[in-house]
Amino acid sequence: MANFTEEQLAQIKSALHKRYLELQAEIRSELVESSEEFNINQADDINNILADVDTALIDKQINEMRELEMSEKYLMELEFGDCADCGEEIGFERLIANPSAQRCIECQRKYEKTFPHESNPSL
Repeated sequence: MANFTEEQLAQIKSALHKRYLELQAEIRSELVESSEEFNINQADDINNILADVDTALIDKQINEMRELEMSEKYLMELEFGDCADCGEEIGFERLIANPSAQRCIECQRKYEKTFPHESNPSL
């Protein structure tokens, strides 16, 4: 595990939790906005709502939520903060800015160049 102080770990955990709640609110808002465009009383409306929802955005948000859950699990198991590719420590500032970061900045750059079609959060 990366070498963080107890205070830094608490800040990272707080950032993880805050981002998770933000994503929940964004998904809820997207679903509410979509449902308001339709009359919910019609049996067919659920399919219309789901068809209208920006599923790519929600899918991205759900994937990030899963990454946050994994990051929190790793944090609790003291296996948190090391780059998935090179094994070096992911910087504290990076983890505060992007709590679900799996790679250091350099490895993330390489990853995005190798897999430009994937819609992962950028640096």
